[in-house]
Amino acid sequence: MLNIPESIVLNTKNHKILSPEGLVPFFGINKISKNSYIHLKFSNGKELKCSQDHPLMTINGTIKAKNITKKDEIEAKNGNCFVISKRNIKRKIDLYDIVNSGTKHLYYSNGIVSHNCHFLGSSNTLISGQKLQQISYVDPLTIHDLLKIYKYPVKGDDETTKDHLYCIAVDVSEGKNLDYSAFSIIDISQTPYEQVATYRSSAVSNILFPTVIYNAAKMYNDAYIIVEINNNPQVAEIIHQDLEYENLLKVITGNKKPQQLSAGFGRGVQMGVKMSTQVKRIGCSNLKTLIEGNKLLVNDFDTYSELTTFIANKTSFAADAESNDDLVMSLVIFAWAATQKYFKDIVTHDLRKQIQLEQMNQIDQIAPPSMIVNDGTEHDLYVSGGDVWENFGNDYIYSGYFKDFGR
Repeated sequence: MLNIPESIVLNTKNHKILSPEGLVPFFGINKISKNSYIHLKFSNGKELKCSQDHPLMTINGTIKAKNITKKDEIEAKNGNCFVISKRNIKRKIDLYDIVNSGTKHLYYSNGIVSHNCHFLGSSNTLISGQKLQQISYVDPLTIHDLLKIYKYPVKGDDETTKDHLYCIAVDVSEGKNLDYSAFSIIDISQTPYEQVATYRSSAVSNILFPTVIYNAAKMYNDAYIIVEINNNPQVAEIIHQDLEYENLLKVITGNKKPQQLSAGFGRGVQMGVKMSTQVKRIGCSNLKTLIEGNKLLVNDFDTYSELTTFIANKTSFAADAESNDDLVMSLVIFAWAATQKYFKDIVTHDLRKQIQLEQMNQIDQIAPPSMIVNDGTEHDLYVSGGDVWENFGNDYIYSGYFKDFGR
């Protein structure tokens, strides 16, 4: 993971990078936020800021940055060099990794040969590696106060079309620069659902965050809001009480029943969802189904990057060490909500039934036609309603029964 300018984070299908092989194509650029990094200075005057595990090429093969010593001879663009200074810096930084560059996975980073041994999506990631490679993130149309907009809200004309429906799924941090407060705005008017805007900040306070959410919701046609309330229920309470926002989705719980979305009436009503083990399990499972089944389109690069490091952790999933998963968790919250009956009533279509019907249609297309068995006897066959029927006549043992039954 290298500290490189964010300006080169783009759609890389038609771009190449300089390597010992020359200019070579590469799959993409993976961005990860780290809480610490290594600052290397080399004898040729070059410098690198990279992660602890970033692999560099030496004359004896690859070696991780944290293990490099002043005796290791490192390959570089204009002759080999040595490390003259190595500092461990405990400070938050965004690092970028070139993915799948050339045939040897080598590239120059500030003149130093780096080895790219990171492939998108290992067997441990929630989303399969094959699907991760198919995700086409795009550049935002505009960025306004950290709100990245990929598609503007669609307004109906009140005669032939209606306003699009949107849902904002919110993951709340503690607001202490440890992780991010984030939300994703999803167009839920039709399938596939689509991520149309995102917000992520490690500095916004829980006092100001509700206003950011509220303004985004008003912009996107009074979007429905679902808030995670584990760390601090204050964000959801301000949206409900102070801002008096009506489309805040409520959750009922109690009597050992699982959490359920509701209109907000009755006992045990809370202003958002608590990320319990069960909620996370359902959300992760449904998110995998939605993305791999092309029922949820991800447009945001930061979300895509987090998905590449959202890996199995014991019996659940979480960000890899020193990585973030705040935008992914906003999608997990949305995916859980999408399984709820109240959500289906809002969007007026049942996504699970739609997926089941599509899978059944695929099975029908694959299944071979039924065999016709010839037992050597003659049969009186006729066609009715597109089906082939056999006439057994009046001597058939059940003919009278069916005759009586039909009265």
